[in-house]
Amino acid sequence: MTAIYDCSVDSELLTGMRLARSAIGRGELVVIPTDTVYGVAANAFDPKAVSALLDAKGRGRTSPPPVLIPGIPTLDALASEVPPAVRQLVGEFWPGGLTVILHAQPSLQWDLGDTRGTVALRMPANPIALELLAETGPLAVSSANRSGMPSATTAADAAEMLGDSIAVYLDGGPAGASYESVGERPGDTSSTIVDATALSHEGGRLRIVRAGVITRERIVEVVGEELVEPAVPVEPAAPAAADDSAVEPATPAADERVDAAASADDADAAAS
Repeated sequence: MTAIYDCSVDSELLTGMRLARSAIGRGELVVIPTDTVYGVAANAFDPKAVSALLDAKGRGRTSPPPVLIPGIPTLDALASEVPPAVRQLVGEFWPGGLTVILHAQPSLQWDLGDTRGTVALRMPANPIALELLAETGPLAVSSANRSGMPSATTAADAAEMLGDSIAVYLDGGPAGASYESVGERPGDTSSTIVDATALSHEGGRLRIVRAGVITRERIVEVVGEELVEPAVPVEPAAPAAADDSAVEPATPAADERVDAAASADDADAAAS
């Protein structure tokens, strides 16, 4: 069984972070804590590593993972356009539980799956995740669980589901404790996913793809009601169907590709 490194112990933190950096560099998978749920991470610019991530979760290319980033400068580097409303949102909610879907820079040399030119980005509010991101650069991160199973909120939960498909497990304690589970899945602390791609068109609005720990009301407080699509009632989903990071990025012309209830999902980082 792959070792789990307790990051509350200085010696294990140092060893675990060193091994995690090395594993990412070799194209292997690492489980990391985030502020929402635990995520399984891979080098976003290594197609084989991203493919291994999807295989570990039991997902295909139609569910590309979000990308976790260390800060706003990386947002500008990866997105082709960052509308003013998005800057307002990330200024308020980053680091934290908000994942934003934007048009990706066309020059990026990566293959996250069938993204149709978009990318879902989030800056997590977790010091371990941010330290690793600062050293590795952007990471493709999906919630650390098998597809259709509950999102892992502990390293032990992730290890039980993902086993030896992971090279290193970093244990940062329970995830999601700083959030209220106010999303559409009872007990889930996944990030809220907002599709901002329509803002590139005149009259376009933000669309909440998945309700998570950042409520629609809080988003409206920041950008105004006129910039957010009307709320659509969603039937409550079973709590066991939660997954923080695998809602695929979408464009306004590809609404059919998005499962608003995140049926077995992720962003969250989107851990997800």
